[in-house]
Amino acid sequence: MPATTVPCQYRTGRTLGSGTYAIVKEAIHIKTGKYYACKVINKKLMEGREHMVRNEIAVLKRISSGNKNVVTLHDYFETAHNLYLCFDLCTGGELFDRICAKGNYYEGDAASLVRTIFSAVSYIHSAGIVHRDLKPENLTRAEDADIMIADFGLSRVMEGGIGGEKLNLLTEICGTPGYMAPEIFKKTGHGKPVDVWAMGVITYFLLVAGYTPFDRDSQQAEMEAIIAGDYKFEPHEYWANVSQTAREFIQWCLTIDPNERPTADECLGHKWLASATPHFVPDPESPTGGPTDLLPHVKKAFNAKGLWRKAAFSIRALNRMTTLAGSGYHSEAQRLREDVASYKEESEKEKMEDASITHQHQSDSGPSSPASPTHSRNTSAAQAAAQKEAAKKQDDISVDNQNDRSLETTMAKMKLSEKDKELERKAEKQ
Repeated sequence: MPATTVPCQYRTGRTLGSGTYAIVKEAIHIKTGKYYACKVINKKLMEGREHMVRNEIAVLKRISSGNKNVVTLHDYFETAHNLYLCFDLCTGGELFDRICAKGNYYEGDAASLVRTIFSAVSYIHSAGIVHRDLKPENLTRAEDADIMIADFGLSRVMEGGIGGEKLNLLTEICGTPGYMAPEIFKKTGHGKPVDVWAMGVITYFLLVAGYTPFDRDSQQAEMEAIIAGDYKFEPHEYWANVSQTAREFIQWCLTIDPNERPTADECLGHKWLASATPHFVPDPESPTGGPTDLLPHVKKAFNAKGLWRKAAFSIRALNRMTTLAGSGYHSEAQRLREDVASYKEESEKEKMEDASITHQHQSDSGPSSPASPTHSRNTSAAQAAAQKEAAKKQDDISVDNQNDRSLETTMAKMKLSEKDKELERKAEKQ
């Protein structure tokens, strides 16, 4: 179905934030007056990578409005310069800011959050979707509302495949390093179990706030710790206030072998989440033997790690963008900084109410609904297909891309080579 030019139904509100390649602005529906969060993507930043946005829309169309704890894509459209994706407006603040603002925070509160998130993960998986980038930064909430899973930019639709519900032939290295499962680094094929691993890391993080089980001084050391499943419940002063049941739950989620790792539904059946009575360590100073308040340690750890975490996230995002763009780190990094700043400034200037909109809300044209940027329409179908395939090889960092020299891929190959040699030595001894 061809795209139809229609008057825009929204007017532009204030800027809410900025991501790696997009800005987020308020969008006010002119007829209803309802506010939305609108991801604004400059199409120049998406040249050759339109499939990434189409994939995100395909995923969101499949799951939107099906679960209150999954962010809903309400609308999407384009102008000559930008792509717009309209989501629920979440103004409740970041998850840990809200936790730290509370008067207390108990293990039962953490279990309730994990239960809610896992229920949403179960729904996503039942719809044939793997998220692949679950982390606290992608858990958001509206004012006085339940927590929601957001940012499906790395998600994939998975239809059956080898291993059925548990494993599929996704082999690209993607995600946020501290939350990535061993099989992602190993490139042995991954699927829905990577979300369960990430939830184990998130649960660990929720109980101590500020660091993950695999925090290390370098990205290579972090990757090696993940592959080996090398983590501890330390420092003792923090974990002494957390029940053994919670620790067992984390250990279960962090099962190295994805074949043995529990599913989201199985995790919901674990006694830490399923028991009617919350699990906790009694407060020795409580006259009634009530639960220990985790908030003092949570605040201490969260405040200490807050600035480091934001800096590390920014560096990793830049490294990822540089990898997508190609080799030549320093020159590419500088060019990307300049281009991104320039393109975001362009996006910032456009007013939706004044723009000519190619509207494709709930289009019947399927996952390829967002029209390609205008410049692409002048190329032949064969050229467009070739460009798309070339860009996909860059973006997916797939196992077939032998020219990929990204840090993550290089580290993964080194580690696998070491493992192979270790196995050979063991075989020789036997």
